[in-house]
Amino acid sequence: MSSLLSKGLSLYTIRNVLSLHVLVDYYGTRKIHRLTDGTTLTATMFQATGSAPGNSGYVNITDLSGGKVGFGAADDAGDLHSFYVKSVEEMPYTISVIQISQIMNSAEAEAPTPEPSQLDLTAVLATKGCKAFAALLTATGAAKTFQKNIDDGLTVFCVSDSVIKGFMPKYNNLTDEGKLSLVLYQGLPAYNSMGMFRSSNGVVNTLATDGSKKYDLTVQNAGEDVSLNTKIVTAKITGTLLDMEPLAVYKIDKVLLPRELFKAAAEPASAPDTSDDDSGDDTGKVKNASVRINCGALMMFAVSILLHYAVAFL
Repeated sequence: MSSLLSKGLSLYTIRNVLSLHVLVDYYGTRKIHRLTDGTTLTATMFQATGSAPGNSGYVNITDLSGGKVGFGAADDAGDLHSFYVKSVEEMPYTISVIQISQIMNSAEAEAPTPEPSQLDLTAVLATKGCKAFAALLTATGAAKTFQKNIDDGLTVFCVSDSVIKGFMPKYNNLTDEGKLSLVLYQGLPAYNSMGMFRSSNGVVNTLATDGSKKYDLTVQNAGEDVSLNTKIVTAKITGTLLDMEPLAVYKIDKVLLPRELFKAAAEPASAPDTSDDDSGDDTGKVKNASVRINCGALMMFAVSILLHYAVAFL
C-alpha cells in the first residue's frame, strides 16, 4: 500500500485502484488453482461501476506452474506482477479475501480522475450512449439543475437514443413547462448505489418535486432486479453507466412518465431498450449490465492490513 499512497493520487483515483482489486465473482483458493484452461479474465468493480474505459476493468488470473497463481490488470499488457500469497478469509461461494504480493499495475485505474462535480454531465451521458437524452437536458435548461445537484448527491436515469426517438411524438405534445418537468423527473436529488436500491423499497422524490408538485416515483426491488414505478409506467434499471459517489448514472429501458403529465390509462410511449446500435460507450449495456454486482459473490485482494481500512473509500 505504501507504494500506492506515495504516488500522491487523488481520493477518486485511489478509489479506482482499489475497485480494480474487488472482483464481481467468487474466487476462493480452490477455484483459482482449478481454472478452466488454467486462466480466466474476470470483471472487477472498476469495470462494473462504469469508471473503466473499454475492457481495462478486467483482471487476468492465471494458474502458473508449481501451483503459483498470478494476477494482472487487462490493460497491463497481460503481465502478471502480483501473485497469490495466502487466503485471509473464505465463506465458500459468498465472499473470499485473498492476499496478493503487491498492488496490480493499471495505467487506466491510476489515471487522473476528476471529481464528479467537475464532470460535464451532458458530455458523460453522450459518451455513455444517451446523446438524445443529453440533448433534452440542454434544450429544456434542465442541465443546470442536474449539474448543480451533483455535489449534494445525484442519481440520473437515462434511456438509449432509440427509446427517445420513439417517445418524441408524446414529448412534443407537452408544454415547455411540461417538457422541463418530464426531464427533471428522470433524476433523483440524492446519490443511490445499486446496493442501496436493492436493499430498500419505497417512494422517492425527483428533481421535478416542488411544493405541491409531487412528481415522485416508487423504487421496487426483486432480488437483483430494480424497477421504477411511476403509476403510469414501470421501467427497469438495465445497467450502471457511472457510479462515482456522489453521482450515479443508470440506463433504464423506458422513459419515466409522471402521472402529473400523463393519464394513468396511457400506454408507455417508449419501447424496451433492446437495441445494440447506441453510439459511444455501451459499457452499461454490454459489459456492466451483464455483471451482477452481488454482494454475496465478491473477492477482495488484501495486500496488507491497510487495504482493509482503505476499502472504506469504495
